[in-house]
Amino acid sequence: MSTVRAKKHLGQHFLNDKGAAQKIVEALDPALGFRQVLEVGPGMGVLSDFLLEKDAYETWLIDIDDESIRYLADRYPQLAHRLIHGDFLNLDFGQHFESPMAIIGNFPYNISSQILFKILDERHRVVQMVGMFQKEVAERCVAKPGSKEYGILSVFLQAYYDVQYLFTVKAGAFNPPPKVLSGVMQMTRNKRDTLDCDEKLFWRVVKASFNQRRKTLRNSLSAVVPKDKMSDNPLYELRAERLSVADFESLTREISAVL
Repeated sequence: MSTVRAKKHLGQHFLNDKGAAQKIVEALDPALGFRQVLEVGPGMGVLSDFLLEKDAYETWLIDIDDESIRYLADRYPQLAHRLIHGDFLNLDFGQHFESPMAIIGNFPYNISSQILFKILDERHRVVQMVGMFQKEVAERCVAKPGSKEYGILSVFLQAYYDVQYLFTVKAGAFNPPPKVLSGVMQMTRNKRDTLDCDEKLFWRVVKASFNQRRKTLRNSLSAVVPKDKMSDNPLYELRAERLSVADFESLTREISAVL
């Protein structure tokens, strides 16, 4: 069987450390009730081998790379329709997947934020994600209020998921080796179906707050709510990085009442 050439424009770095691959797969928790797992960007199948050993769920693969798809179809003929040739960012989940489901992958680092926002879009269906990211991205996702890493992605992910940094993987575990360290993280859907506020306004408030993160919210949020409608709530005197998810919810409720 031929091999697959890693393509720079697709951000491919194939994991070749089987120990790390097994740890990533073992971080999935079928007790959450999912019966389907989608692996994104399987490349040459190092995660897929361990996924396909599991009887607790049905494994699906998606890859945009023609060469990978040909290789995977040859290697795993049993997958048949469960091997999707396409772009995860444009995937219609409803065509293939029921709720609940899980997502796993050694994700292309050049589109990692887009992948996470796609998962957020499908949050009512995706109960767990375990994945490899550039270490700095994983650290941003799990960052807490008050740290310089804490930002838009931290707030949005932590609003809907319990996010945990699992372990670091060195560059030598990949072919070709990336120029950065990699971090594996796990996201498990929290118990809230919706936020305790207007969700669309919450997203606007969080984005506006961090778009000018060096300013206090009284200044950065003036595009969302006129200053003369802002109360004397002390949260307005803070910078965005100081606010927890609950603080942003509280502020969103207050802003909603005056708009």
